[in-house]
Amino acid sequence: MSERFDMIVIGAGPGGYVAAIRGAQLGLKVAVIEREHLGGICLNWGCIPTKAMLRTSEVFHLMHRAKEFGLKAEGIGYDLDAVVKRSRGIAKQLASGVGHLLKKNKVTVIMGEASVPAKGRVSVTSDGKTQELQAANIVLATGARARELPGLEADGELVWTYKHALVPKRMPEKLLVIGSGAIGIEFASFYNALGADTTVVEVMDRILPVEDAEISAFAKKQFEKQGMTIREKAMVKQLDRGKGTVTAHIEQDGSVTKEQFDTVISAVGIVGNVEGLGLEALGVKVDRSHVVTDTHCRTGVEGLYAIGDIAGAPWLAHKASHEGVMVAELIAGGHPHAVSPDSIAGCTYCQPQVASVGLTEAQAKEQGFDIKVGRFPFIGNGKAIALGEPEGLIKTVFDAKTGALLGAHMVGAEVTELIQGYVVGRQLETTEEDLMQTVFPHPTLSEMMHESVLDAWGRAIHF
Repeated sequence: MSERFDMIVIGAGPGGYVAAIRGAQLGLKVAVIEREHLGGICLNWGCIPTKAMLRTSEVFHLMHRAKEFGLKAEGIGYDLDAVVKRSRGIAKQLASGVGHLLKKNKVTVIMGEASVPAKGRVSVTSDGKTQELQAANIVLATGARARELPGLEADGELVWTYKHALVPKRMPEKLLVIGSGAIGIEFASFYNALGADTTVVEVMDRILPVEDAEISAFAKKQFEKQGMTIREKAMVKQLDRGKGTVTAHIEQDGSVTKEQFDTVISAVGIVGNVEGLGLEALGVKVDRSHVVTDTHCRTGVEGLYAIGDIAGAPWLAHKASHEGVMVAELIAGGHPHAVSPDSIAGCTYCQPQVASVGLTEAQAKEQGFDIKVGRFPFIGNGKAIALGEPEGLIKTVFDAKTGALLGAHMVGAEVTELIQGYVVGRQLETTEEDLMQTVFPHPTLSEMMHESVLDAWGRAIHF
């Protein structure tokens, strides 16, 4: 007889394991099924290990600037194997922590491949054996994987996905990164800082295309100062693989040029893991590899929910986690608020960092808002100068009529930490008056957030 649960979660990434824990906290009998790693892609092959590697490149970059800070550092180098070992160790530590949390909350963990053969039923296959489970509520949290374009498929030797780039067998000398979203730019930033001759190709008219245009342009200038080659409105049409080299056919401005690289990283987006789940037979609607849901992550099939990357943009771990909590509370009989994509911050951990929340200036105008825009440069901030990080910009967009904060956009040191101040402000429906009357501590980078708000109304003090 199949075991019965109140809630079964398929996938133990940042959406799935959080949903399982919250469900258990609310008194539900919960099982979570994972086919590979507790913590999912984010913890094992995404967010965490990449940040560990980017921290290494940041420290390496700062070591080369030692003289600016009155320090002496000679013979600076790195051990790529040790860099990777540290990154993998951190991922392993945190994956173990997820297992501990699930056990602590009495969540049943089952390792295996899951499918949903019928409403309320889950089939799990592991080591050639299959078991049947039952639950009135099933949560799909299967995540996503790297998109691969025809002819540009990864081989792990010359052409890499993010997984290969996290455990490199060698240091690239001449690197091509296809795609300039968060994943592409972070790897470009890491390898460029360690000395790779790096080229980024972006099909859109600017890099970091989801960001505010002004922020993208600022970031581009900084990347080019660091030696990167940026090619926008360009497309890699073909890769000819040879012995130790790849010849890329790059189309730009109506013509195709050929350029040789020893390594290519493909970062052209993701596709949802929807295969093999039995969704078509259940009547679940799938659009471009992502499950279609309502604002509370319901699929339209009674008792079946989808959260995180499988449920579409924004493809962010913190969005998945919040959706997991929301769905668990909904299943337990609560009435949680829907997750608003406009109030979820996006962060890119390149050098300089990029972070944003809400509407860009262009989006606000397109939606018909009469806006006020404030800006404040890092060069006007004492803490930024003391840190040796004077290059950056904070930009805020307000509704001129109501004073509502429509969006905030940043580029510069530590902006992935600063952005949360504006996220909280949006959640609390803060107006410009509230932000103007808030006292920011001195000397901090956060003072620039205050000045940017003041600037929107022509009241900036320090610039």
